[in-house]
Order: sequence, then C-alpha cells, then structure tokens
Amino acid sequence: MLRHYKGSLLFMLVCLLLGAWYGWELTGNLTQTLGLVWIVIVLSILEISLSFDNAVVNAAVLEDMDEIWQRRFLTWGMVIAVFGMRIVFPLAIVAVAAGLSPQEALHLSLNEPDRYEAIVSSAHVGIAGFGGAFLAMVGLTFFFDGEKDVHWIVWVEEKLAKISNIKAAEIGILLVVLYLISRLLPDPDALTFMVAGTLGIVTFIAVEALGTLLEMRDAALAAQGAIVRTGLGGFLYLNVLDASFSFDGVIGAFALSNNMVVIALGLSIGAMFVRSMTVMLVQKGTLAEYRYLEHGAFWAIIALGAIMLLSSRFHIPETVTGLIGAALIALSLWWSVRHNRRMPDSEIEQAVRAD
Repeated sequence: MLRHYKGSLLFMLVCLLLGAWYGWELTGNLTQTLGLVWIVIVLSILEISLSFDNAVVNAAVLEDMDEIWQRRFLTWGMVIAVFGMRIVFPLAIVAVAAGLSPQEALHLSLNEPDRYEAIVSSAHVGIAGFGGAFLAMVGLTFFFDGEKDVHWIVWVEEKLAKISNIKAAEIGILLVVLYLISRLLPDPDALTFMVAGTLGIVTFIAVEALGTLLEMRDAALAAQGAIVRTGLGGFLYLNVLDASFSFDGVIGAFALSNNMVVIALGLSIGAMFVRSMTVMLVQKGTLAEYRYLEHGAFWAIIALGAIMLLSSRFHIPETVTGLIGAALIALSLWWSVRHNRRMPDSEIEQAVRAD
C-alpha cells in the first residue's frame, strides 16, 4: 500500500516545510508557526474525510478509460485540482463579487484576509446551488438506471430503477427540491440559488452530452478499423466532478483559517491523497471485489449534494458532512465483505463478470 502513497507523502512533506517556512516568515514566532502548520494538517484531514466518495467514483470512471487518459487525469487533473480549484477559484470569486482585477484579488487575499474571507463567504449561496445540484445529478443518475440489476438498499434502489423509465424524472425531482429550498431564502438569494442550481444541472447535462458525442465518434472510428485511444469525455467529467467536490472544502476551510496560502497547502495535500487513493482502487480492482462499495459512494454523493443545497439556508458543520460520507462508504464496504463471505468464490466471479 505504501507504494501508492509514496508520492503523496513526499508532497505532504514539501507542503509542510513550505508551511513552516511561510509561518516563520509571517510571524517570526515558533509557537505561531507550529500552530499554522497544525492548521495545514487539519485542513488536509478535512479534505480527505470529505473526499472518500470522490475517490471511489473517480476509480469507477477511470476503470473504463485507457491508460493514457488515466495518467493525464492523475497528472494534469492534479494541477487543475490544486492550482485551479484551491487557488484560482477562490480568487475568481473575489474578483467577480467585488469587481476587482485578478491582481487586486490576489493582493486582497494576502494582505486583507478578513475581507477576502467575507467576500468568498458571501458567494456561498450560489456555490451551494451550483455544486449541490451537480453532485445530486451525479448521484441520482447512477440510481435512475433501468438496466442496473445490482442493488444495495434494495427497497429504495429498485424503485428508483423503475422510475427511471420516466424520462428526465431525476431532473424534475431535483428542480422541485431546488424550488422548495429557494422558498426558505430571501428573494435575492432565492433567485441566485435557483439560477446557480439550474446551471449546475445544465453543466451536468452538457458534460454528459460531450462524453456521449465522443463515445459515438470513437465507436464510428473503431467500426472503420481505426485504433481508438481517447478518454477526453471522462477526463472532463472527472474534473468537473472533482471541482464540485472541492466547493465545500474550500468554503469550509475558512472556519479554520482565512489565509489563502494556508488553505491552499492544506487542501492540496488532501487532494493529492485522494488521487493516490483513486490509483489504489483502480489498480487493486477494489470496486469489482467489493460489490456495494460504489453504491455507498454514490449515496454519499447524494448526501453531500443535499447538504450543500441545504447549507444555503442552514449551517451544517463540515464534520457532519465528512462523517456521513465516511459512514455510508464504511457501511457499504462492510455489507460487501459480508456478501463475499456468504457467497462461494465461483459465484463471486460470476457476479463480477455479470456486473
């Protein structure tokens, strides 16, 4: 297992050293420097706890991608996840919300952290609507599948699979949920929430449509005898999904620190460990071995999407969010182990092939 996390451990060491150097330069005090490094560690743990389900879903998509695009997701995708979502994204929010240039937003983040935090937090309603709607669509689409014949929470998942025969049922359900939550918000926030949630749904549909078009092109090329080696659709889907997962981590990080450098270091460590976890799941074939693990991850995604949507009106501690996701994954893993113990090895192999 260590070989899968060697790069992440090295990356963590570099980030902690950078955090120690930055803390000393900022404060010149050993105690305050150690406190800053501790916040970096806590932020990384927060990010990992919120992203167990992200790693499982990433692995499910990566299994169907060729090796080239797997490597690109784990390298280019890492740059996008760390630099794009943990640094550029909060700066972009501040620049748009406050009408500042990127340079002014960067200056604000480094020199006026309290004001920077306030501006980012003020955009929470829109972020919650967009990210929550996108994640809810990801989770619902997995269960609204009439061809899905493996069910974990049978009495719920079987009914959802049957309802999937109604076209766009999951979109209709989610729009109703968005409307009901918007009724709890003041009028300006309600409009922002509905627009952001609708854009989250549209973004999901657009990414899915692009993936379908690329798959159709690949199928046509393969039919003509061409060698097809593309995973662009999956690559884009995973990066949008990863961005949605990072919304709550970025916003929640301000509960511990309003220093952009500290937040970026802590969340980047967590993101790197999630990538390593994804690689391990793919290479070990864990999803095929544990029958219900993927189901647990998608239920956790639905739970996270619901929490993000509700957070536009209610304060929900990040600890609760992380515990719910971890509990669902742990329960599905235990259920899978129990299933494997009850089923002979030959039957397990047949079930895996059927899946």
